[in-house]
Amino acid sequence: MLNAFVIGIGATLFMDLWALFQKRVLRLPSLDYALVGRWAGHLARGHRFTGHVTKAEAIPNERMLGWAIHYLTGLVLAVIFLAIAPANWIQAPTIGPALLFGAISVLAPFLILQPGLGAGIAASRTPKPNAARIKSLVTHLMFGFGLYLSGVAWVTVSG
Repeated sequence: MLNAFVIGIGATLFMDLWALFQKRVLRLPSLDYALVGRWAGHLARGHRFTGHVTKAEAIPNERMLGWAIHYLTGLVLAVIFLAIAPANWIQAPTIGPALLFGAISVLAPFLILQPGLGAGIAASRTPKPNAARIKSLVTHLMFGFGLYLSGVAWVTVSG
């Protein structure tokens, strides 16, 4: 579990650094995790909405909740990755399985988060769905690259 914790946090942090780069350098907006918290908070209260989550009433601490869900998701994905990765991956990380898993992990926002936020399956209800899809895929490839980098760093540090 320690491996999954370190690698999951590291990969999620790397993905966040990528989002910061996109926002600051490329001037691309990033996901507002307050909206993730708002969506999850309303779901926990038994409320589902069919419109966009921005039209839902704000909930207390939604930004903190959204960020917690974001990092918890990274941890869960790392657990899944380590469970299906080649047996010796944690001793000798390779980039291929990590990038493949990152690419596959884009199914989570396509099928769960984006519809939940009101953007439709695979961002189908957004003004530029293909651009949103590509951005999501690249972001999740960065998560996969972060899995690899975190694995290499963890092996180096832990010996």
